Amino acid sequence: MHIEELLAVVCYFAVLLMVGFLSYRRHISATDFIIGNRSMNYWLTALAAHASDMSSWLFMGYPAVVFTGGLFSSWAAIGLLIFMFLNWQLIAPRIRVATEQYNSLTFSSFFESRLADTSGTIRVFTAIMSLIFYTIYISAGLVGLGLLLETLFNLNYYWGILIGIFIVVPYVFTGGYVTLAWIDLFQGFFLLGVIIFVPFFMLSKVGGFAGISHAVTAKKLAMTLFPDFSAKTILQIIGATAGWGLGYFGQPHIITKFMGIRNVHEISKSKMIGMTWMLLSLSAATFVGLVGIAFFTKGLKDPELVFIDMVKTSFSPFFIGFILCSVLAATINAMSSQVLVLSSSITEDFYKRIFRKTASSRELLLVARAGVVLVSMIAFIIAYAKVSTIYSLVLYAWSGLGSAFGPLLLLSLYWKGINKYGAWAGILSGGIIAGIWPYMNEVLGINLPALIPGFVASFALIMLISRLTEAKAKPLLEE
Repeated sequence: MHIEELLAVVCYFAVLLMVGFLSYRRHISATDFIIGNRSMNYWLTALAAHASDMSSWLFMGYPAVVFTGGLFSSWAAIGLLIFMFLNWQLIAPRIRVATEQYNSLTFSSFFESRLADTSGTIRVFTAIMSLIFYTIYISAGLVGLGLLLETLFNLNYYWGILIGIFIVVPYVFTGGYVTLAWIDLFQGFFLLGVIIFVPFFMLSKVGGFAGISHAVTAKKLAMTLFPDFSAKTILQIIGATAGWGLGYFGQPHIITKFMGIRNVHEISKSKMIGMTWMLLSLSAATFVGLVGIAFFTKGLKDPELVFIDMVKTSFSPFFIGFILCSVLAATINAMSSQVLVLSSSITEDFYKRIFRKTASSRELLLVARAGVVLVSMIAFIIAYAKVSTIYSLVLYAWSGLGSAFGPLLLLSLYWKGINKYGAWAGILSGGIIAGIWPYMNEVLGINLPALIPGFVASFALIMLISRLTEAKAKPLLEE
């Protein structure tokens, strides 16, 4: 262990915790803690939406796929870019206006108000799906932290994920929505600079672009987006783009960032800033994977460490620690936003809705912070089991959330015929199908991304059940 590496990490997180401490007193109510009282400017909204999206997947999971599959694997990133743009275009303005109109702080409270569900069933279903898939999502971040700290400081993996918990919990606990937005802004620029700098710095060490091309060809990997134009390749492209991109419509930790902007007319500015950031960061992450192919000619035991091992072999100890803070930053950005969404759901959808409808703001704030601890502990247990890779865990959780909530959100904003019965069917069918589909792939001997059947089934059932129950639901909707 190098003391310089540890010093760099400690200094970095000391600054972040200071920001959290200084903003602690600004969160005097649950509304402040959960959604920042809808006071964010367009810069904060843009970087909060995008930086909280790119977890250790950006530095570890995604470059590993490019490292093992070549440039063709970057269709996943292209799909994310296309659908995030559509997310800004189709969802952001309408969800900002609608949630303020219904005075909703969470996904489930918006759906409940929009669909006049006085039974509380929508809240329960959305909270359950959020709890299942977000704990898996958060555990992926802990796996990333465990691997990083194990590689950086030679710590045992299990000590690494435990330290990750002790970083994330106070990080969210002392801050809340506004603090995380400001930290996302700072860390967004920091990790963008790092992800661009490292592969370009390493370019001369691998013989430039010619060296990359030679190494990729030697390993018989794809150096083009279109290896051929066969039906199989086209289906793979569609699967990669839609299998990731469709998920953007149903990610509460991203959608809630749209809900917090101060002025809905500034969303177009946020979109331009955010999409530029995303294009640069994903392009650089793709480049990391390609440079890694040429740099590690004998391969790697764990491809998800391609960025980390590249940095460790090329920089001095202090700069290693400083650069790898970007991986910590990306991971904790995403985890903190996800933990905040889940603790918000526990507060609004369980405690307030079922147990204490007359609870005070301070009481709800206390429950929200207790929810942070609870969610983190569950995620720790999953990460401790170390059941899968970062990429696979993120894809599984992403698919579940996107299938359960994406079709419902789109139809709630754009279709007047939707009702609560269709919503119930959509949430359950989307989440369940996406959850079991990886096992169906094994049984059927296919490789169809879970998000596609889950999303399609949820969308179709919402429309079908809403139509079939139109007469039954109409009197309730008119009240």
